[in-house]
Amino acid sequence: MSYVVAVRALCEFTAKQGDLDLRFTPAPSSQEGIEGHQLVAARRGPGYEAELSLQGAHKGLSVRGRADGYDPVTKRLEEVKTFKGRLDTQPDSHRQLHWAQLKVYGALLCQRSGLAELELALVYFNVGSQQETVLTQRCGAVELQQHFELLCERFLAWAGQELEHRAARDAALTALQFPFDGFREGQRVLAEAVYRAAASGQCLLAQAPTGIGKTVGTLFPLLKAAPAQQLDKIFFLAAKTSGRQLALDALQRIAARPLRVLELVARDKACEHPDKACHGQSCPLAAGFYDRLPAARRAAVAQAAPLNQARLRELALEHQVCPYYLSQEMVRWSDVVVGDYNYYFDVTALLHGFTSVNQWKVGLLVDEAHNLVERGRKMYSAELQPAGLAAARKSPAAGTSTALKKALDKVHRAWNALNKAQQPDYQVYDSFPDKLLLALQQCCSAITEHLAEHPTQVDAALQGFYFEALHLVRMAELLDRHSMVDMGRQPGIKGAVLSVRNLVPAPFLRPRFEACGTSTLFSATLQPPHYFSDLLGLPASHRGLEVASPFSAEQLRVRVAGHISTRYQRRAASLAPITALMAEQFKQQPGNYLAFFSSYDYLQQVALQFMQDHPEIPLWQQSRRMAEAEQQQFLARFTDHSRGIGFAVLGGSFAEGIDLPGRRLIGAFVATLGLPQINPVNEQIRLRMQALFGAGYDYTYLYPGLQKVVQAAGRVIRGSSDRGVVHLIDDRFARAEVQALLPGWWKLS
Repeated sequence: MSYVVAVRALCEFTAKQGDLDLRFTPAPSSQEGIEGHQLVAARRGPGYEAELSLQGAHKGLSVRGRADGYDPVTKRLEEVKTFKGRLDTQPDSHRQLHWAQLKVYGALLCQRSGLAELELALVYFNVGSQQETVLTQRCGAVELQQHFELLCERFLAWAGQELEHRAARDAALTALQFPFDGFREGQRVLAEAVYRAAASGQCLLAQAPTGIGKTVGTLFPLLKAAPAQQLDKIFFLAAKTSGRQLALDALQRIAARPLRVLELVARDKACEHPDKACHGQSCPLAAGFYDRLPAARRAAVAQAAPLNQARLRELALEHQVCPYYLSQEMVRWSDVVVGDYNYYFDVTALLHGFTSVNQWKVGLLVDEAHNLVERGRKMYSAELQPAGLAAARKSPAAGTSTALKKALDKVHRAWNALNKAQQPDYQVYDSFPDKLLLALQQCCSAITEHLAEHPTQVDAALQGFYFEALHLVRMAELLDRHSMVDMGRQPGIKGAVLSVRNLVPAPFLRPRFEACGTSTLFSATLQPPHYFSDLLGLPASHRGLEVASPFSAEQLRVRVAGHISTRYQRRAASLAPITALMAEQFKQQPGNYLAFFSSYDYLQQVALQFMQDHPEIPLWQQSRRMAEAEQQQFLARFTDHSRGIGFAVLGGSFAEGIDLPGRRLIGAFVATLGLPQINPVNEQIRLRMQALFGAGYDYTYLYPGLQKVVQAAGRVIRGSSDRGVVHLIDDRFARAEVQALLPGWWKLS
């Protein structure tokens, strides 16, 4: 069995040395890169071969890749690198890596075609000016083969180790046993469906009730399927920290060595020196990073325990390398990666990029998948804030650069013209305003040139606006029916906010699902399934699963308070009856309860009324922007022996992803349908959803609202011995169309 490695991965492993150098250098977007490569190829003569697939071998190491272009007449092989700004600011280490890659491609081409020599050309293409800078070398086949073999020799020991690891990993996973005495009711059904989806290379949308062990019930079968399906990696993606921790805990229990597990965290949480720039002259963990990386990498793969955030940090500091960039390196050598949605689904997602470049076969698990609709929308939305532009215009750079000031002022004028022309506070545009788009494009080019000429200068205001503007321009250029352009004035903000607002993330997410070997999206609230398949862009061949609840109606009493309306205009009248209902339930059955409300304001109004009417009953409240320690204190109030009511916001951090089994929680009050607020933005979304799917109100208001209700109510029954009560407080809960979206095992009274 040979070890397969991509040309780029081989060169990055063997040819990188010196400092980690991430001083700001403007980079083309992936689309700009593709267009740049296409333009260079179009300029070449007839017979030019673009995207040339090459492969070769050395001592059991199989190397493959795709060279950018080859002219068989002149025998010239090209590697095209797109860039922005000035080429002379490129670090030497980057140039060395580019030559290393091109020489490997040259060796592979000489092997394939029996060539005695080649002209190698590094083509640097400026996406702004569309000018080419070409660097050439003429190399003989013997020289290129020696270079190829040298890099392969450096990699062979590691490749052999990795082959041994893969064989041991697959043997261990084939023999893997379920980590508990037996499956919970419903858990086996879920596990079998995940296994079948992996075996057939399909996408699975699985609704399974809270409390059956979905994390173990999805990880175990996918791990079990990995050897036979030749999965290179499993990505477990979660919306929240709690979801990642559940996965890490499950993996610790399911599988021992030699499975390699890695947790990815955000850069701001992993950075040891946030006051320093990412290059060797500033940060001590960047200096000599690639020289110390091999030892850190060897130590990392030798770990018995999962490389969670704490362990990875400890290991990185032992070797004096950056924890964040060590974690990125270890993605290549890990079997299971646990991280946030954005690592695979975002515009420039790390995991998706690695998957494409290395041609990995990946198994994807998406936890609490109902969250992916809103998170996906945010990833592909962009806005221009007046404060950001104002700060950029006052930045030190704008004060010293005439060209920069002129470009920023042009954006300001175009934006002001829109502001003045807009009569209502909120307006939707048929397309992105042309003059503003041109001004933003020109401004981005000016900032690109400035930052390229001053790579060591840190100007946070300018860079912040630059990234905001780049993303907005990118989304404006991709504008279609899946998004809309709007502009609105907001309280406390001078000037209007311009947005490209994504409404249907499906066109952006669909290619990510197609790039997987198999994928499973799971949650307790995926009703109705067509809503999620429409908005997330699931493959037409995807399978659906609804796991029957293992819980009985006798375990959970669900009562509808149809005499109370929580509509905004009737809230004042609702306070007294809500507090009376809650107090009556508490007196009948003292214990711990959660009460959910549609907003902090409503929560505080009911809490104040409750404290006045029933001061003898303990209560504690969720507050805005709670720190993690404060959230833990809130949850710590729920013990087996405590009594009281925790007031929380529906859709917030206490409405899903928390586990309070047994006597820690015996009931919940949901004083809202959870419907999004009726406002101009949501009404425009409703119109678009009606046009696209014929279900404007349902897609905009009803389905998202009731998903939050079911998630919140799901905190009550967590196990087979739990008993509890849920009060649904609003007259609309009595409607047939609303009850049809609630769990079928609930018996409402």
